[in-house]
Amino acid sequence: MIKTVNRVLLGLLGLGLFALGGGVLLGGLDLQRRWGFDVPGWWPFRGPADVVLGVEGRLRWRAEDWWWPTVIAVLAAVLVLLLWWLWVLLRRDRLHHVLVDSQDGTAARLDGRALEDVIEAEAQALHGISRAHVRLTGRPTAPVARVRLRLEPDAQPRKILGRLGRETLARARDSAGLDRLPSEVSLRELRASTPTRNDLVLRGG
Repeated sequence: MIKTVNRVLLGLLGLGLFALGGGVLLGGLDLQRRWGFDVPGWWPFRGPADVVLGVEGRLRWRAEDWWWPTVIAVLAAVLVLLLWWLWVLLRRDRLHHVLVDSQDGTAARLDGRALEDVIEAEAQALHGISRAHVRLTGRPTAPVARVRLRLEPDAQPRKILGRLGRETLARARDSAGLDRLPSEVSLRELRASTPTRNDLVLRGG
């Protein structure tokens, strides 16, 4: 559904910008006169001297009490719609469920957020990890775990990555009945009160 909405909105936006830009280009280059054709009477760009918004258009409604509240309300509504669209786009890659093979020819649905919570809890229980955040992406039949870890100052990243792959992610993979659970792990390590970030990728699993 969101893909269809995105395509329609982008198509309409592109079509509107193309029509507006083409009309301004025709007027700016004075192509109507050169090529001998007319534009609709309501079209404002008829020659190089025309502007997008003239003095009359800018000052026409300024004395009306409803003008500025209406402008602010419309702009606020547009901003809310754009923020909603951005929020949907950022959430669309999150995996809401994982298909689990139930061994009887059917597939059960495992809640993606529940699996994320389990991985987070087990990761935070590892020595040297102060906080963990997990997000599942990919397809329901082939999920990918994106793990962000905040390490304690005395943590040993090599050992943490080893245990995370052999224990935490392996248990999550087996409990979900998956053949593989590829994982991308981002480490943020604090040393001498200076935060440094190292991004490592665990493949397979």
